[in-house]
Amino acid sequence: MKKAGYVSILGRPNVGKSTLLNQFLHHELSIVTPKPQTTRSRIMGILNEKRGQVLFLDTPGIFQPKLRLHEKMVNSAFQTFREADILLLMVEPERAELNGKILSHLKQKKKPTILAINKIDTVVKESLLPQIEEYRNLFPFDEIIPISALKQDGLEDLLNVIFHYLPEGEPFYPEEFLSESPERFFVQEIIREKIFLLYGEEIPYSTAVVVDEFREAESSEKKGKDYIRALIYVEKESQKPILIGKKGDSLKRVGRRAREEIESFLGRPVYLDLWVKVRKDWRKKEVDLKEFGY
Repeated sequence: MKKAGYVSILGRPNVGKSTLLNQFLHHELSIVTPKPQTTRSRIMGILNEKRGQVLFLDTPGIFQPKLRLHEKMVNSAFQTFREADILLLMVEPERAELNGKILSHLKQKKKPTILAINKIDTVVKESLLPQIEEYRNLFPFDEIIPISALKQDGLEDLLNVIFHYLPEGEPFYPEEFLSESPERFFVQEIIREKIFLLYGEEIPYSTAVVVDEFREAESSEKKGKDYIRALIYVEKESQKPILIGKKGDSLKRVGRRAREEIESFLGRPVYLDLWVKVRKDWRKKEVDLKEFGY
């Protein structure tokens, strides 16, 4: 009998959740940047093996929310506590501590719970044993696995443990599926990733990306290319010229890098048309958040 089930990847911002998902799938599904809070929405990645199917849920980092957007991000992560068959909590190799809210949710849910201590390539291995013991005293984890998602160290051990606790069942999705999310979603995420990588602190966090139009090549006026029109929203008028840049150079750079990755992701040529608009204080307004898919 094969196995199939959902695994929720949880933890603080920038702990390496998206990197772990991408390494398991051997595909850049979740966007990754050095900035915290890059992941805003839950993303499901599907891993198919002879042993069965794992549905990984990459979640936004859990932190103290300050805006309505932050609240939705954190709530999205906690929602997966109910949906998942296995809870995979990720931490960094530092003084053993657990977010109080995470700990209370773990205690409420009687599910297999795995702790992955990530980024072990940044510390002396001998320092991990005391931390593992400290974490065991904080919560009765079913397994504690030291890993480096970036260096692919310990990932085989972690995956074996996941399959051990995964329930028996038939696959939920056909083998060719990598995710349940539509192409539009990943196009938006790729554009947003380039903004996070190319701009300073303020602009990326104030930006939302919405694919306004997506026409495949046969129905597009751009011969042989998909036509994608994306709207980039900022919160203030003063942010718009920064995002666009002198003579549009900055926006062109975003478009060029995003287009190349979108073409690689879709496996076909695209014409990417980017527009910048202002939606004042959108991160605080429920109506805007819903419109932007949060």
